[in-house]
Amino acid sequence: MRLLQILLSCLLFSATSVGAQVNYPDYREIYVNDFANLLPDEIESDIRSRLKELRDKRDIEFTVITIRSMRDYGHDGPIEPFATGLFNDWGVGNADRNDGVMMLIARNDRHMRIEVGAGYGMNKNLAMKEIIEGDILPYFREDNYAEGISVGVDSVIHDLTGYWPGEYDASRAERAFSAFQRFLDWIGNWIYAILAPFLLVPVRLYFRWKRNKPRYCLRDGKKMVRLDEDADDARLVPGQIMEETLKSVDYDVWKCPTCDHIKIEAYRAWFSSYGACPSCSFRTVEGDTTVIRSATKSSEGLKRIDYHCLHCGHEYSEERTIPRVTESSSSSSSFGGGSSSGGGASGSW
Repeated sequence: MRLLQILLSCLLFSATSVGAQVNYPDYREIYVNDFANLLPDEIESDIRSRLKELRDKRDIEFTVITIRSMRDYGHDGPIEPFATGLFNDWGVGNADRNDGVMMLIARNDRHMRIEVGAGYGMNKNLAMKEIIEGDILPYFREDNYAEGISVGVDSVIHDLTGYWPGEYDASRAERAFSAFQRFLDWIGNWIYAILAPFLLVPVRLYFRWKRNKPRYCLRDGKKMVRLDEDADDARLVPGQIMEETLKSVDYDVWKCPTCDHIKIEAYRAWFSSYGACPSCSFRTVEGDTTVIRSATKSSEGLKRIDYHCLHCGHEYSEERTIPRVTESSSSSSSFGGGSSSGGGASGSW
């Protein structure tokens, strides 16, 4: 059985290499590798502590990876072979049990996958699919990656162990109380979900009215016409077109039918991960994080965020400190040598 799993892994790994050389990233640690810079420091630290607790209490390696695009590593295709190859390249999980788990998010590709070790076979495929579609993707569709990843990690841990993070050593009464609290939260979420549309209707109607109300030309007072998407692109500058492509800003272009006067209005996306460029001012900047000095228990670390404008090409960097590692967040240096035969589930948004 072990030999068959290895052969399947090799075949899957070879499939990712046909036609192109895939250069998988090196991991910085075994718990969280946020290469796409999607996680604020506090949330990243909290997720790391939960994954370390899982390893300490149940000896299960679970790693979270975010990347900007698979193309950055030479892969142009589905996420499944890339995830399996990365899982096996890093060796996630115990080498004998093959019970590791990897959550991979490719932000710009808008694809994600939860890859599981060969020891699970295909038994976790449906559960991982339900977690992706029910717990993670609703947040991702709102560009709230940090919350989606955090909630997804909890759900995967519960599926693997039957316990929620922090409850491994809890008494039956304590677990029951926690379950009751989650039930109350669930009820509260349902009440909010039911009432929120009604509470937000006046606000939505106001903004819809404000955006769609008639505009009148300041030159001759004539009623203006809003151009369709194809026509308004001809009136936008390249930076504005790039913003619309990245969905960081949406533009409406109004035109006076008599004097051809043009009015352009911008509507910024609420949850966009792209920032404003200090050079061209368009919201077309993305960042990539590099750890310069890892944090230890005795000293803070240092990371550099390299920003790149997808419109004008302006590049700049800034450095930020990494909090000292606490006892609950320290990580081992390497994975256990596990492998995957392609089990798990994928999703897109």
